Amino acid sequence: MIKTIKILAVFAVFFFFTLIAMTEDLSQLSKEEWKERLTPLEYNVMWENGTEQAFTGDLLKNKKKGVYVTAGCKQPVFSSENKYDSGTGWPSFWKPISEDAVKLIPDNSYGMERWEIVSSKCGEHLGHVFNDGPQPTGLRYCINSAALDFVEDNSADN
Repeated sequence: MIKTIKILAVFAVFFFFTLIAMTEDLSQLSKEEWKERLTPLEYNVMWENGTEQAFTGDLLKNKKKGVYVTAGCKQPVFSSENKYDSGTGWPSFWKPISEDAVKLIPDNSYGMERWEIVSSKCGEHLGHVFNDGPQPTGLRYCINSAALDFVEDNSADN
């Protein structure tokens, strides 16, 4: 019963932010409009494919229960249930909150073969996915804290 309540609470947060994102069509903002709304670091990471310095992100050591949403569009992309400490210096997840929350784009920059992770709604750059994560997926979604906001699950029994 308690697990069911927790699952319902996570989905309630997910749908709440989906509704918020639907009230304003942020997917149509220009780069200049994003630049006005975001901090310089957020803009650099999400719209110039930048990377925050390792071990400096606000959400790296976050252990609270809740949902991670994009800092721009507020789209739910990851759950705390799937976060783990990869030791790499960036928040890491073994899967997104849903299969359609993110898109993967081939990225061969810097002589590496990897996949860029962008939000499926607005196309914000979040980070990269690698094949060295834990089971059951074997994937590590390596995400910049600057690309995320965290919505804590404030249900009484989280």
